[in-house]
Amino acid sequence: MNPERAPSEKWIMGIDPGSNLMGYAVIRATGKNCKPELIVSGVVEMKKLEDHYLKLQRVFQRTLQVIDAYHPDEFAIESQFHGKNIQSMLKLGRAQGVAIAAALHRDIPIFEYAPRKVKMSITGTGSASKEQVAVLLGKFMTLPDTLSTLDETDAIAIAFCHHLQGNLPAAGEGKSKNWADFIRHNPDKLV
Repeated sequence: MNPERAPSEKWIMGIDPGSNLMGYAVIRATGKNCKPELIVSGVVEMKKLEDHYLKLQRVFQRTLQVIDAYHPDEFAIESQFHGKNIQSMLKLGRAQGVAIAAALHRDIPIFEYAPRKVKMSITGTGSASKEQVAVLLGKFMTLPDTLSTLDETDAIAIAFCHHLQGNLPAAGEGKSKNWADFIRHNPDKLV
């Protein structure tokens, strides 16, 4: 946590990785039940770069620039999904890995969310379209009219999904082995 921020304040960076377009966003959350505020968002366009390694360099550099400018407390990124085109999946995995490496370089805790998890947390269904996610996301937080692509909106959605998760431990980090064990160790998390 950034020492200059209130204990209840958290800045979360969201990344929608890609090898042609990468969405990024930083949101400020001041509590689980408060409406988060969008601090910055944008898209890194790499379509004109032909060399895949130069694209990866751009992902790393821009991710570090945003981290260094806004000092997020946590880093949320969309995890890989299964696709039919192996080459596309490989390129996407590399872009994701490079963005993660930038967060690791600055010692920021990393959280991964499957696309279905992000959609489910915002719309209530894991099969929602990107457009549906964008519309409903605007109900939870104020978004500018200048959002350029759905990749940018997806990055905001990933950060917002992480905000909704609260302080739950990442898979394998908690003491709980099952639901009964979780309840025993977390009586304060029950509603």
